[in-house]
Amino acid sequence: MIKEFKDFISKGGVFEAAVGLIMALAFAPIVNSLVNDVLMQIIAAVFGQPNFDNVSIHWGEALGTVDDKGRALYDGGNIFIGSFITAIITFVMIAFVVFLMVKAYNKATKPAPAEEAGPSEVDLLTEIRDSLRRG
Repeated sequence: MIKEFKDFISKGGVFEAAVGLIMALAFAPIVNSLVNDVLMQIIAAVFGQPNFDNVSIHWGEALGTVDDKGRALYDGGNIFIGSFITAIITFVMIAFVVFLMVKAYNKATKPAPAEEAGPSEVDLLTEIRDSLRRG
C-alpha cells in the first residue's frame, strides 16, 4: 500500500496540481479586487451604485424586518432580483478578466518553433530500395 501511494504521488502529477491550486488561490484576490474595486466602480459611475442589491420586485405588504443592508428579509412578496443580477455581472466580469489573462499568457508564451521534419519513413524506405537496386 505504501508503494502504491509513492507511485501515486510521483506519477499522478499531484505536485503540479498542488502548485497550480496554490497559485490560483493566491491569484483569486487580485481578480476579485480588479472586478470589485475597479470594474464595479465603473458600473457605480454609470448607474449611481456599485451593485444592484437593492433592486427588487414588489408584490406584497412589508412586515418590517430588515437585514444589515437595510433590505427587507421578508416582504410578503418581494423578489430580490438585484443580488442575482450583481452575481451574474460579477461572474461575467471575472470570466472576461480570466479570458484576457489566458489570452495574454498564450501570446507571451508562443510555442517553440517546430523542428524541421526529416524525410518520412516512406521516403527512407524508397531510398533504401533504390540504393539496393543500384547495387
